[in-house]
Amino acid sequence: MKLLRIGPEGQEVPCVLDAGGAARDVSSLVADFTPRTIAGLVELLAGADLAALPAVATSGARIAPPVAQPRNIYCIGLNYSDHAAEAGMAIPSEPILFNKSASTYCGPNDPILYSPKMTKLDWEVELGIVIGKTALNITRDAAPDHILGYTLVNDVSERAWQMERGGQWAKGKGFPNFCPTGPWVVTGDEVDNARALGMWLDVNGRRMQTGNTDTMIFDPATIVSYLSEFIRLEPGDLICTGTPPGVGAGMKPPVWLQVGDRVTLGIDGLGEQAQTVIPL
Repeated sequence: MKLLRIGPEGQEVPCVLDAGGAARDVSSLVADFTPRTIAGLVELLAGADLAALPAVATSGARIAPPVAQPRNIYCIGLNYSDHAAEAGMAIPSEPILFNKSASTYCGPNDPILYSPKMTKLDWEVELGIVIGKTALNITRDAAPDHILGYTLVNDVSERAWQMERGGQWAKGKGFPNFCPTGPWVVTGDEVDNARALGMWLDVNGRRMQTGNTDTMIFDPATIVSYLSEFIRLEPGDLICTGTPPGVGAGMKPPVWLQVGDRVTLGIDGLGEQAQTVIPL
């Protein structure tokens, strides 16, 4: 099942893609896809006659983030063995955890904002995990039952702020619109724990990242179980799980995003995104 939301900010309509790829308005069944409505959502929608529900035009419409504002956005650093090699860093023995601020969360095609204080703006195609029900101190085997599904994320990063301003990753990851998410969430029953999904990212039509989730060091079930040891994961929480090689910081010489650049990215089965860098 693919869950998405369509419409301007504050006027989003919850939809499910039917077998033909048409977006069907399910607001008669659930007012919106939010942290408060996610629990039991799949069961609620599973019996719906989608063909009887109104179709929503997607052409020219804004695709919103697939779930309304999550309570928390967590991120895992250096979670691809080939990306760790690119960065010249050791494979971590435990997941590296950091947070993104709430204001980073935006639609998959919303613009990337460029501050005049930025000098090293970078990209990262990532698999996102959306939590479906509360998880606290759960086992790895239990983790898939706590995952609503998977989505596509661009973990936009300002490397100078991240690496050269005291070494605090949150500084380089927390600017508004630094977490384009969507276009949809694919429920976990259709993704098989997100194994072996191809992923890519282009800048101005040039392929920068090509990877696969099969090189993840810590898989989604391991990540959810691990985080639940320290944190109570809540419905709607988003976990960004790391990126494969090809980030701008890894180029020789490095390549940074500039105003006017166009970033496009995708993951098999999870759709595509496209953002333009615009001045703040």
